[in-house]
Amino acid sequence: MHSVIIVCIVCIVYYERYVDDIFIIFDTSRINEETIKDNMNSIDEHLEFKITEETNNSINYLDMTFNRSTDGMKISIYRKPTSTNITIQHISNHPQDHKDAAYRYYINRMITLPNAERARIQERKYMLSTAQHNGFPTHKIIDMEKKELRIETNDLKQMKHKKNKYRKNG
Repeated sequence: MHSVIIVCIVCIVYYERYVDDIFIIFDTSRINEETIKDNMNSIDEHLEFKITEETNNSINYLDMTFNRSTDGMKISIYRKPTSTNITIQHISNHPQDHKDAAYRYYINRMITLPNAERARIQERKYMLSTAQHNGFPTHKIIDMEKKELRIETNDLKQMKHKKNKYRKNG
């Protein structure tokens, strides 16, 4: 059984797994999706793997959409059709940290995912619209965004400083 899987792995260009979601990029000139699925399904009789194929050179994985084009891969934020723009209302009696958590997550995701600029602008509009819909002052979200950008910039500077420090000493 393991030798069958090894044959399959040789053809896999990229493999990522998160809990029960698996994202695989494979060389179509060497193997097809049915062979991969059959090999994966032979691992354990209690597991059944299903394939979600690209539609219009696009596929969703977790909260991302991958769009394949001649320029390479573009990533944008994916929301399920049932997604709503509801967060804890700004005027609710919850701790402020709890009310801010969704926006910190949106901001962090917007900053850290390798989105195209157009996708970042679209995500920012969605985030500000959601904030407004839930009674948050826009300036508060913009201030949170600026703070996260400063943290991100400082982290990058520290990483660069450490990298240069090790080069000088090494």
